[in-house]
Amino acid sequence: MLKGLRNSLALCLLTPLVALATADIQQLHPEAVHQQTMKDIISSLNIGHYNKINVDDTLSSGLLDKYLSELDSSRSYFFQKDINDFEAYRYEIDDSILAGNLDSAFAIYNRQQERVVERLSWTIDRLKDPTPFNFELNETLDTDRENDQWIASLEEMNNLWRKRIKSAILNLMLADKSEQEAKATLIKRYSNQLKRLKQNKSEDVFQRFANVFTKYFDPHTSYFSPRNSENFKINMSLSLEGIGAVLQSENEFTKIVRLVPAGPADKTGQLKPADLIVGVGQENGEIEDVVGWRLDDVVDLIRGPKGSIVRLEIIPSDSEDTAGRKTISIKRNTVALEEQAAQKRILEVKHNNKDYKLGVIDIPAFYIDFAALQRGEKNYKSTTRDVEKLITELQAEAVDGLIIDLRNNGGGSLREANELVGLFIDRGPTVQIRDPNGRVDILGDFNPKIAYNGPLAVVVNRLSASASEIFAGAIQDYQRGVIVGNQTFGKGTVQTLQALGHGQLKLTHAKFYRISGESTQHKGVVPDISFPEVYDTTEIGESALDGALPWDQVKEARHGFYKGIASFKDELNKRHTLRTSNQPDFNFLREQIVRQSEAKKDDSFPLNEIKLLAKRDQADKWQVDAENRRRLAKGQQPISKLADLEALLKKDDKGRPITAGSEAILQESGKILLDMVDLTKQLITTYNPQ
Repeated sequence: MLKGLRNSLALCLLTPLVALATADIQQLHPEAVHQQTMKDIISSLNIGHYNKINVDDTLSSGLLDKYLSELDSSRSYFFQKDINDFEAYRYEIDDSILAGNLDSAFAIYNRQQERVVERLSWTIDRLKDPTPFNFELNETLDTDRENDQWIASLEEMNNLWRKRIKSAILNLMLADKSEQEAKATLIKRYSNQLKRLKQNKSEDVFQRFANVFTKYFDPHTSYFSPRNSENFKINMSLSLEGIGAVLQSENEFTKIVRLVPAGPADKTGQLKPADLIVGVGQENGEIEDVVGWRLDDVVDLIRGPKGSIVRLEIIPSDSEDTAGRKTISIKRNTVALEEQAAQKRILEVKHNNKDYKLGVIDIPAFYIDFAALQRGEKNYKSTTRDVEKLITELQAEAVDGLIIDLRNNGGGSLREANELVGLFIDRGPTVQIRDPNGRVDILGDFNPKIAYNGPLAVVVNRLSASASEIFAGAIQDYQRGVIVGNQTFGKGTVQTLQALGHGQLKLTHAKFYRISGESTQHKGVVPDISFPEVYDTTEIGESALDGALPWDQVKEARHGFYKGIASFKDELNKRHTLRTSNQPDFNFLREQIVRQSEAKKDDSFPLNEIKLLAKRDQADKWQVDAENRRRLAKGQQPISKLADLEALLKKDDKGRPITAGSEAILQESGKILLDMVDLTKQLITTYNPQ
């Protein structure tokens, strides 16, 4: 009875929601194909998704909150009275979508569009108003409104947007625009946003709501409309002629999620995960402001023919405010398989007054040329085949140990991760996979051949994910080598693509587990020896994703052990800590971490021009001083400005920049490996089967 009354109330509320919209924007309504597709999505998730979630009142309530956050994450469009109206839907959305009824989702969206039109129109009018802004007032803008109260009055809303305009003008003025130029840029920005709003179609609304729903199951489950299905195929095949970066929308910005190893963006050394793209321009053209653009429109602007130049205006992730911008140029190119191939080098390390040669194998991704394999070619390219060849070459040079560098390796072929483990162990399981029904399959190496049985270290960082975590986890569980670096990403789920009558669904259908029984999901691999963490783990990693599946365990797979570091791990850590306590590069990393942590706590943006300039200058000075402390401690010449560093960067054989911090991490990894050799008193690892 109560459910029926709520249904009636929601239906009665629907008409006012739609009627409130202005004539400036078209009301959008669900189409028959969307109703059927919603039913198909629910059916597919119920059958195939790893996470079994009931479409009930609990989901309905959570879905409403997530949808409102998706439409207005900064709480700067909806009024409290709007939110009060939407409460009638809180426990009705589940019944509606089960029936394929999307009226409530579209009604909320239409209200949001009305509010956006109101705000953009008001903002444009204020920018055109000759009344000057006062940049001498000592006021600030709250830049993190995610948990603030919804706005109650028009006066409060206007005051917030007045501050947002001032902030935007100051950002552009600090990027060397005059106040009038800044206003002109903003008028164009908001006018373009208005124009794009009017181009929205029912398909856009459906995809947005459908993705809020799918992400309720987990963050890697997504619905792709027919148009975005094509974009997804292009990205998966790496045939996209662009910059080699995975992007996502975040509030009004386009955010870099990860860089394709050895891709054009990676080679510049000027882009990194969590950077924000605010402008895009062609080689000789004007940079177009893309704040507030749809993600697919930004991607279309960045995409272009091979060999052409695209210019990006970005806000670096380590910038202390949105005023810190820079423009970079990238030559578009395809990412060839050869570019991602493993490569070797000799690392010379002085340890305990002796000189050593260590082999380093850098693996950017776990790759395999499936097409060549299917054609029956004997010399098809794969990670394992390449690494085995490199190991042979390094052993011919009489290296004293081997380092596998998996930093920034986002994963790839599961088959290759499994076979790569086999190069370092006799035989045994490597990874476990559990399906939605609880069945656990065990993959393993059944070839007794070992390519390398000497001292081994594996270097990982926060961007080491998926297949990288499977390899590092297996090496750690067998105690075959020492794992050093940072806690890995924590991507321990498996996705599959399912075609729908309209678009397609990418859903999570399985979960990875180490042979120890521990999942790599959420927690990743924790190194035996940890280095300072330079990536913000609240921004990057599975644990930073809303709705990520939890860490858990299955039964341990029966496996043997090598004589590892368990008995002397504390001593290994003690030596590392003592050695790096005053090492210039490690000191620099620790300083950066403290600085970023302090800056993150400050979520206010000064709207006083003098104070904002002073804040930016102080931040730049701190960075220069920190860099010079490192350089002077290493006997190097100091720099006068941060831009000087770009000219000093060296690059590897694939054109990727080699930073001083990166080299210091490799050197220390080598010394930890040699400490391990000292403490085991033997170069050949012995195997104790159970």
